[in-house]
Formats: sequence, structure tokens, C-alpha cells
Amino acid sequence: MRQHVNPLSRFFQLPLQLPSPGELFDHPEQPIHLDIGCARGRCILGLAELNPGWNHLGVEIRRPLVTAADRDALNSGSGNVRVLFCNANISLESWLAALPDDRLQRVSVQFPDPWFKRRHRKRRVLQPDLLLAIAAALQPGRELFLQSDVLAVIEPMVALTELSGCFTRPESDARPWRADNPLPVPTEREQYVLEKNLPVYRVLYRRNRSPLPDPEALESRWQELDNPAETVFTDV
Repeated sequence: MRQHVNPLSRFFQLPLQLPSPGELFDHPEQPIHLDIGCARGRCILGLAELNPGWNHLGVEIRRPLVTAADRDALNSGSGNVRVLFCNANISLESWLAALPDDRLQRVSVQFPDPWFKRRHRKRRVLQPDLLLAIAAALQPGRELFLQSDVLAVIEPMVALTELSGCFTRPESDARPWRADNPLPVPTEREQYVLEKNLPVYRVLYRRNRSPLPDPEALESRWQELDNPAETVFTDV
């Protein structure tokens, strides 16, 4: 059973100044893969071992998981992987904005906490402002990968991403869901789901050349889509 926290609680609203790539990695000039909601970091740690020419950063809101994961990252001695504690919607935007051009080359959001009810929409990890910060940091052709085992979780992420107009799916990918994981290392949740022979819903996007939309307009359109007006029946 997954344990998740309420990101809107006061404790998680404190902005944190995240370390720069120069403080995190031995070779900060390398491209960065950012994994948002990395849990124990098994995926990001495995990717770092397989891809020493990349830097890998996991962020996670559950501090006990971060403590163990970042200890493993530091003990690996590779110098290309770290795991940080933060609320992605509070602390990541300024970090992304400060990155050098094209330093960030891949972002993944894998099996986020299942806040799928409409009244919990503000607790979802992929919010309009964070998506736009990701889009601003990614150059055309760079990747955003989303996956979940819960349709009601991934569908709002897909809807928001496509509403932004900033991302395009590869033409060769199956619709509505990609058949396989483009990352060579699965998360712990993915392994668990696949062992149970349950479906995983995946979408790969690439940043296109469209400009960022107006943030307020995107928020308004997403609310309209996520909260459609209820039909009212009256007697005649």
C-alpha cells in the first residue's frame, strides 16, 4: 500500500532553495534527467549507473525515502546522481529557471501519488505552473515521460500537457498509450504492477517549438476540462 502525503499541508509549503548542478554533480556540464516523485530512487540510481554521461536528479516529498535514497546516491561514488527532498510545485520552478540552456534534457513523472478525485486536483504533482516551468527549461526535441497504473491519475496529466500545446507525441508511438517504457530501469511501483499482470499507462512527449501559453489561460482551460459543467434537468 502506497503511503502519500498532502502537499498542501503547511509543512510542505515552505520554499526550499535547491542546490545548483555545480553543487550536486561532479560534472555539472552533463545533461540532466529530472525524475519528479522518485520514491526510494531505485530507478534514478539504476539509470545513473547505466548512463554515466548523464546527471540524474530525483526529487521526492516523503523525507524518509529521500534520506535513504540520497545516502545510496552518495555512497555510489558515481558523482552523477542525487535525491533531494522538496515539494516539486513549491521549489522546482526557480531551480529550473536558473539552469543553463539545454542542461535539462529529460523529465519523468512516474506513478505519482493517486490524487485523482476532482476535489483533490491541487494536490496532483503536475500542476500548470510546474508544467510550464518544465516546458521553458526543455529545448525542442527534449523529453517528458509520464506513466501511472491508474487511469484517473494519468488522464489529467495528459490533458494538461496537451492543453499547453508545448509537447508532441512521437508519431510512431501507439495510441492512446505507449506500449513500453523508454527508460531501461523500472521503478519499484512499475515492477510491482507488472508482476501482478496489471496495466501500465505510458505517454512520451517531446518539447516542440510552440511558445508557452499564458499561465492564467492554461489554468482556466484545465479547470474547465477537469470540472465539466453538470447538466441541470428542469421540469417542463
